[in-house]
Amino acid sequence: MIARLAYRALWPLLTPLLKRYLRKRARQAPAYLEHWDERFGRDLPRSTGGEVIWLHAVSVGETRAALPLVKLLRQQYPAARLVITQMTPTGRATALELYPEAEIRYLPYDRAGSVRRFIAALRPRFGVLMETELWPNLLHACRDAGVPLFLLNARLSEKSLRGYRRIGPLIRPALRALSAVAAQSEADAERLRQLGAANVRVCGNSKYDFTPPAEQLALGQAFRQRIGQRPVWVCASTRDGEEALILQAWQAAPRGDALLLIVPRHPERFDNVATLAADMGFAVQRRSDGLPLAATTDVWLGDSMGELFAYYAAADVAFVGGSLLDFGAQNLIEPASVGLPVLLGPSTYNFAEAASLALAAGAARQVSDAAALVAAALVLLQDAPARQAMRAAGLAFTAQHRGASQRMLQLIAGQLAG
Repeated sequence: MIARLAYRALWPLLTPLLKRYLRKRARQAPAYLEHWDERFGRDLPRSTGGEVIWLHAVSVGETRAALPLVKLLRQQYPAARLVITQMTPTGRATALELYPEAEIRYLPYDRAGSVRRFIAALRPRFGVLMETELWPNLLHACRDAGVPLFLLNARLSEKSLRGYRRIGPLIRPALRALSAVAAQSEADAERLRQLGAANVRVCGNSKYDFTPPAEQLALGQAFRQRIGQRPVWVCASTRDGEEALILQAWQAAPRGDALLLIVPRHPERFDNVATLAADMGFAVQRRSDGLPLAATTDVWLGDSMGELFAYYAAADVAFVGGSLLDFGAQNLIEPASVGLPVLLGPSTYNFAEAASLALAAGAARQVSDAAALVAAALVLLQDAPARQAMRAAGLAFTAQHRGASQRMLQLIAGQLAG
């Protein structure tokens, strides 16, 4: 109780810092200033009557991972109003694209009064938190309002576990407010249990259930026609600092006519990456210019949102960003699901099980640094049989692990019936 009271008392002090943070982010991404009142609990959802299902997905990856589950929830509860919340502008934009029938909002920051009013206004039949969204005041507010709350597709790395343990007196009571937890793996489940979660089941990873959109695959084929016969290596969802390492190694390599396609993880970094590549002497083009791809272009910048599958469909080999530096990796399941050979750096803790399975299946290869990454990419670009073997392995690997969303739905239905 003391920890919870201290946490509540901290929020009035944090609020001015959060506002300053949002204004700072808005210098490069103006969308951070939009829907301001939603973030601070001053623009509450309006009750229209009827049943409400609420799902929270913090950003792009979680929002996309929720799609197979949302489809099943719509079938199970067809009359319910669907409300989906995020914390980032890119997550919100993704939700608007994927869920046109839903009400899309920001979740208020975890100030006790704000989240309590949010839950009271929304009055959901139940709530779903995707992956690892553990906001203590929010969890307590749902329990106090009698709202069943599920943590689904849950993952918890050793690094995160160590961090949460430092605030054990705060997080343990909050976790007990959850109705059930669906973990991605047994390792995730055990770490969550160590943190104090109860009723934890292993349901798998819903990201295996995501079906590549047909229109994105078609767009990828159009990209490929623009590129022609050149070998294409896509570095997808790259994080700050990774592009410089990749470009330096690419510059030093005998790359022939291969095209490097870079898709930064965050749109506010598009301009910086384009400038970086140009300053290093590369001929750079951007997806957004709409111009034919010149034969002399060295680097094509994927400066668009919602087209990652199209970039994968246009490429021969993929590197999954966030793994070269210590970010824990982005989603490696997506390129494998379209049969693209996957290269990973040394940091994969956010996708530890998926990375291990993909490596064991032969769908992915792991390297230690940027020089090894570029060398591995160039070897694969010149080895069609190896690419074909990795393609078949990726398709088989992802197909083998589907079904998590159905198991999560059964978990929800069973808890509500009980």
